[in-house]
Amino acid sequence: MHISDLELFVIELPASGGAVRSLVVRLATDSGLEGWGETRKAWRPGELAARRGALLSVLAGREVFDVESMLALDALGDRAVACAVEMALWDLIARAAEQPLCHLFGGGYRQRVPLSVRLPAGAAETVAHWSRAFSAQAVQSQMITSSGSPEADLKLLAAVREACEDRVQFRLDARGQYDLPKALHLCAALEPGSVQFVLDPLAGGQPERLPALRSVSGVPLGVFAGIERPADIFHLACANAAAFVVVDPVQVGGLLRARQCGAVAEAAGLAASLRIEGTSGLALAASLQLAAATPSFISGHECSYPKLQDDILAEPLRIVDGMVAVPSAPGLGVAVDRDKLDLYQVGG
Repeated sequence: MHISDLELFVIELPASGGAVRSLVVRLATDSGLEGWGETRKAWRPGELAARRGALLSVLAGREVFDVESMLALDALGDRAVACAVEMALWDLIARAAEQPLCHLFGGGYRQRVPLSVRLPAGAAETVAHWSRAFSAQAVQSQMITSSGSPEADLKLLAAVREACEDRVQFRLDARGQYDLPKALHLCAALEPGSVQFVLDPLAGGQPERLPALRSVSGVPLGVFAGIERPADIFHLACANAAAFVVVDPVQVGGLLRARQCGAVAEAAGLAASLRIEGTSGLALAASLQLAAATPSFISGHECSYPKLQDDILAEPLRIVDGMVAVPSAPGLGVAVDRDKLDLYQVGG
């Protein structure tokens, strides 16, 4: 089964807080199967013809099962592009096997996967409003974005927690905005249990300083920035720098690399979760398959999907009690609605 064609689509979907844009990849084979992938990539519609030609020139005629050899191609040196192409390849392989992708990744360890959503930044009243709205949709794990001021963050967290009582588990993304003294002040002031973890508290990463921060922190620390390969998680574990790691398949270059990151995290005793931003539903479906087969991906996976007002799937993914059922159909488990794809295609 060999690659015979490739299509690229830039799409933009309506969502609360602003439109969500992504790049969608379709691969076709000489046997008539098609596979789909998705990534975050700021390509313009006018570029797609040339980009398609360059990719197809190196992928056409290749056996779809040769995933690793294709990921080693210079044309897939961009991790975001590699992620979308690899996702489409796995969709094809699993469809050919007539199995959901999680069965090829080790089997369905879990049937439902917990999601987390990032709250829009703003005043406490605005953040609390969105928190209540997502809570009403049964999204009980929510990420608060830091304001850049420890005092303001503490007040914001207190206000939002009060508004939502005990229905929501919060996380705080400091976005690497604090030097060590400010991060020490923030983390020391947080009460145990007030947040699940504080993500990227230190400017520039500085993993060597995270152990000092952990010693005074009342809450666990997490790391997202700088995780680009499994070895990065290994180094965090060696430094005793964090309790949580957040893995982005786009940032690490695909589902295989994300799965490897999960394996390293599990071996090191670190909790791990995925980040799936800018998805029309395809990347979420792929991540559900990955999380279903990877025991270490246990925590709520941050995803922009709950913010969408529509998607490009024939059947939307349903969030029930903060969880999404892993699709059981072959491949990624979802089908693309071509009418929706055309409707939301930018410049189409």
